[in-house]
Amino acid sequence: MTTAPELLWEPTPEGVAASRMAAFRAWLREQRGLDLPDYRALWEWSVADLPGFWSAIAEFFDVVFHDRAEQVLPEEVMPGARWFPGSTLNYAEHALRAGEGKADDDLAVVFVREDGRSEEIGYGELRHRVAAARSALAELGVGAGDRVAALAPNCPETLVAFLAAASLGATWSSCSPDFGTRAVADRFVQIEPKVLIAVDGYCYGGRRFDVRETVDQLRAEMPGLAATVLIDYLGEEHGLPGALDWSELLAHHRGAALEFTPVPFDHPLWILYSSGTTGLPKGIVHGHGGMVLEHLKAIGLHCDLGPGDRFFWFTTTGWMMWNFLIGGLLTGTTLVMFDGSPGYPSLSVLWELAARYRVNFFGTSAPFIQSCLKRELRPKDDFDLSELRAVGSTGAPLTTDGFRWVADAVGADVQIASVSGGTDLCTAFVGASPDVPVWLGEISCPLLGAAAASFDEYGEELHEEVGELVLTKPMPTMPVFFWNDPDGSRLREAYFDEFPGVWRHGDWVRMTDRGSLVIYGRSDSTLNRGGVRMGTAEFYRVVEGFEQIADSLVIDTSGAGETDGELLCFLVLTEGTALKDVLGDLKAALRTELSPRHVPNRFLVVDEIPRTLNGKKLEVPVKKILAGTPPERAVSRDALQNPASLEPFVQLSNAAKE
Repeated sequence: MTTAPELLWEPTPEGVAASRMAAFRAWLREQRGLDLPDYRALWEWSVADLPGFWSAIAEFFDVVFHDRAEQVLPEEVMPGARWFPGSTLNYAEHALRAGEGKADDDLAVVFVREDGRSEEIGYGELRHRVAAARSALAELGVGAGDRVAALAPNCPETLVAFLAAASLGATWSSCSPDFGTRAVADRFVQIEPKVLIAVDGYCYGGRRFDVRETVDQLRAEMPGLAATVLIDYLGEEHGLPGALDWSELLAHHRGAALEFTPVPFDHPLWILYSSGTTGLPKGIVHGHGGMVLEHLKAIGLHCDLGPGDRFFWFTTTGWMMWNFLIGGLLTGTTLVMFDGSPGYPSLSVLWELAARYRVNFFGTSAPFIQSCLKRELRPKDDFDLSELRAVGSTGAPLTTDGFRWVADAVGADVQIASVSGGTDLCTAFVGASPDVPVWLGEISCPLLGAAAASFDEYGEELHEEVGELVLTKPMPTMPVFFWNDPDGSRLREAYFDEFPGVWRHGDWVRMTDRGSLVIYGRSDSTLNRGGVRMGTAEFYRVVEGFEQIADSLVIDTSGAGETDGELLCFLVLTEGTALKDVLGDLKAALRTELSPRHVPNRFLVVDEIPRTLNGKKLEVPVKKILAGTPPERAVSRDALQNPASLEPFVQLSNAAKE
């Protein structure tokens, strides 16, 4: 066994005993006769007996089936696993059902917008609004299987519209209003929605943006729309010709009965999208039942959230973490929703929010934590975070410096829940548990029911070695199908071509003997120098540890063209910094902390690093461009936050051809 890294956080016996994970183990002992004394034993059982585990989750959380399945999982295959066949249920019913923690006066949502608009909504009022929206959508002809698309931010109106659509058995899809027109059209046009719900504009970074022109262009590209509903989000009452008014619709239908249409377990709940960097975004369809069970497990057990708790994750509606956040309603948790810039008027705004609303679980991205670290923020010194139990981090691997910063600047008694998963499954399948320690730089454990492993190129399992992150058994949230993929070929190609019958996730991972994991970045952007492979995450940890470096991108062009390539490092420098000011120290740090092979052949300064709409660095498409692939074939510019940032890479590629 290798030497364990520094232990940053350890659960207390009292904390473990009070956790829902402990309650679940006790329930298994009483109801199923299973003696599973610790997390490792529980996880091993959960992946060895998939039908037993997922049926236990359904019973423990009292999932309401209108029709019951005769079997949980008739055949353990991938792709094509059928979960709870014959059963019917409804996601919205579980999010809104009355009971413990969901009485009318219990708080369902706290909403804050960066310009000061705020609202607190009880479960009773949320039910009334959803009932009205449901009645309005039904009057517009929306029924089971129809699509409802929303160009809207992380706000109560979006939540109400989603729950109303789900209650009818309609399929939901959303984009953030800061997406460009082409990016939204690439997603929505292919799914042919019956109703488009949109805001008139949004707030970000102290500015207001009118998106009515985008809405108008979208309508023109979707002739099958039965209606467009406009939300007066900015309060300026601009309107849009031919569009229905959201507030008027809800007022007209106020008092409607709240009903739920039972749908099959795998009935489409929502459509999420791949990044769309190399073509039309793939429409990834998830089912009602899979999302109910998975989010009850992940949020109720792993995040340890339920009635009386407050759950925050900074996200937009264009990222799957929005779908994960609203899953808190399934467990009776109060959602804390924020819309705006995490850096306006300062990077402290989200920490102040956490203190003001007594957040118990604070979710964010690894880049946000790195930004706080670089600005030397110390939230625990500035705010009362005494209610905070855990900080969740995802979107990129969290560096060891990021781990240390949370422990030092947020609180030594705060659990660091570094998690990884993705849009493909709309959950994290490796992350944290209230009864598992946190080691420096490591993800604590695979989540229950997730048979995560590391494979070499021959499909052999690895321990304490770096390999491909795979899932060897099915999960209920694996895509029901891809949109417009009738024979399933695109889905098989995406996940199952490398290792038949095994889900290849596309990350490079090391599974430790402690049961923890370290993710090193995407496996298709690995740095391979002289036979020594290294993940880009390790590289960025060293490079972006320099305060003079605001951002970076590393590309190994080996294997992308016909010749042995170079290792190139692109740097965004802070104002007033020249490359010569940092180059010597940077090379020395890379040589010492990584290896001499991993000192780049060249360092080049650029203004921006290309990023997807969800903020991920564009490693593989840039590698293709540098290898000579025409940029229009390597990447769809409409899928980028900053399309102009590609130009230096295109120029570099052109210069290499001359």
